Amino acid sequence: MNDQTLYRYLDFPKNIKLDPEGYLVKQEQWDVEVASLLAEEEGLTLTDQHWEIIQVVRDFYARYEMAPAMRPLVKATQQALGDEKGRSIYLMSLFPGSPPKRIARIAGLPKPTNCL
Repeated sequence: MNDQTLYRYLDFPKNIKLDPEGYLVKQEQWDVEVASLLAEEEGLTLTDQHWEIIQVVRDFYARYEMAPAMRPLVKATQQALGDEKGRSIYLMSLFPGSPPKRIARIAGLPKPTNCL
């Protein structure tokens, strides 16, 4: 049996390849413009509050070489931005559904481990 992964491309002049779940195939292609396009696909318009969380997640990835699941995401956000923003309710208000998956996708990172 031939196991071929189907890719799609982000509507962008640089021809950005996405895996079947919408994550970047090449993380080095990520930039602010790509993040905005990925967020648009998610139905989100990025505000300063979104960018704060995206930066926390990118910093977490740079340190631990993995995107955080929900508990580590909440803890990292709490440490970086304080108790009010370091709450799952706050994260879900910005990134409804599964915040770790949506944030990682928009931040150009791989899918967090322990996320279905």
